[in-house]
Parts: sequence; structure tokens; C-alpha cells
Amino acid sequence: MGAPTPSSTTGVLNFSVPPKDGVRAYVNINDPKDFNYSREAHEVKIHNLRGNESTVTLDTAGFQLYTHPAKHTAFTNDTEVQNEYYPESVELIKKLTGASRVVIFDHTIRRRRPDQVDDAPDRRQPVPQTHVDQTNKAAVARVHRHLPASDVPTLLNHRFQILNLWRPISHPAIDWPLSLCDFRTVDPKTDVFPVALRYPDREGETAGVVFNANQKWTYFTGVTPEEVILIKCFDSLQDGSVSLYTPHTAFADPATPEGAPLRESIELRALVFYDWG
Repeated sequence: MGAPTPSSTTGVLNFSVPPKDGVRAYVNINDPKDFNYSREAHEVKIHNLRGNESTVTLDTAGFQLYTHPAKHTAFTNDTEVQNEYYPESVELIKKLTGASRVVIFDHTIRRRRPDQVDDAPDRRQPVPQTHVDQTNKAAVARVHRHLPASDVPTLLNHRFQILNLWRPISHPAIDWPLSLCDFRTVDPKTDVFPVALRYPDREGETAGVVFNANQKWTYFTGVTPEEVILIKCFDSLQDGSVSLYTPHTAFADPATPEGAPLRESIELRALVFYDWG
């Protein structure tokens, strides 16, 4: 028998503090040191959902774990990822959600290398900052950016989401796991604020996450490459019946065994459309 599964761990998570006086927050993509809001670290209890996977779903907590091995497992070549992993992932997302149309608009492969600077697409590291990938404004802009203009009015008239499909590569993600905040413990009025992402040619918008002691942060210990986590970043259904998004972050788990393989993972970002809602 192996060691018992821990019910929780403790991690130091990094949160954001909005600028004073209602000034709009921003960060410069090409110079991450150029930003106008504060960051603060908090030690947080992080609940292990192993054995209790059914207590969280995409519609309730804003994320969900599934077992579904991938046909493509190399993840070494972006073209192969797009030609092989994208199509199988489109079908998987449709199967898991009941969506009628799925458009993957990008992906990020992360291979943790403590001595490496995260300054190029092939050097991406786990993100140790609580965040939500898209705001309402950014989600609508993504539809306009990635879908034919003639389709946009109809698509925006029905329910759509932005979902991330996160999967470990080659070995379980024991090192620097993913922590996800149960949306049912988030106060949308006070716990998130928009942050402009300034690119040289355009502007995106993400959401910073403010610490709140009521938030319940969770993780699944040892997620394997045969498992995936769907993470909700946006949902146009905003009548209070479902989760809107999931704040998330990578974190250093103090319980990680010495010598554990460094985390490697891929996340796909997808626009997910439904014929109803």
C-alpha cells in the first residue's frame, strides 16, 4: 500500500490588489515589470479533491476532472500539436460539454525549469499568480477575433464559454500542481478586477484575483497525463444558475517529494458554443 492521500496541503498563493481611486489596472506583456497594481502573498489551505472528484463540476465549481487519454502524447512540435491534438481535443470538449461548436484559439506548453527565464514560447513556466484568463469584454473580443464575422451575431445570441483544457505531459503533475478556486466561494463583486494586457498592437484583458478568506482553494494530487481538467474562464450564461469562471494558479506544494519530476503540462484555450441559452 502507498502513502495515504493527504486531505489538504498548505501553499503560498500570490494575489493581486487593484490600484487606488478606480484607476484601471494594466500590465505590459513585453515588460512584465511594468504594471500599476500590487501583489501580495497569502498562505492558504488547499483542499485535495482526490476521492471527492464528484463534488466539483464545470457548472458548479467552474472546473472538472476527467479521465481521457490522448492519442497525441509527444507535445514537442507546435504544428503536430495543432494538426493532431487540436482535432481530438475539439471532439473531447464537445463530448464532455454537449457543445455544438468548439474553436481552439491557442495553446501553451509549460516545462518547469528552475534555471530558465520565461521569455519565449518554448520556455513557458507554470504561472505562480492567481488569475482568470478572460474578462467578459475579452471573451466577446475573442469571438470577433477568431470566428467569421458573418457567424458572430448568431453565436453571441446563444450561450458560449471559454474553457481551458489542461493536461500533464509524460508524468503526473506532482511538482508545482494546479490550484483551482471553487467558484461557489468567490464574490464576483470584490474578488476579481480587470487588468489590461498591453500588447504592441492590441490590448487584451484578464482578471486579477483579490485574496478573500472565504475562498476555497483546491487541487487534485498527482494528475496524470491520462487525465484532463476543464477550467472555465468565461460563461455568457450569467443568471446565477452556473459558475462564471475559476480563479487558478500554479503553486509550490511543500509536500512534493524530493526529486519529483519537474512539472510539464499543456493547456488549450477554446471558444465553446452551444445551440441554446
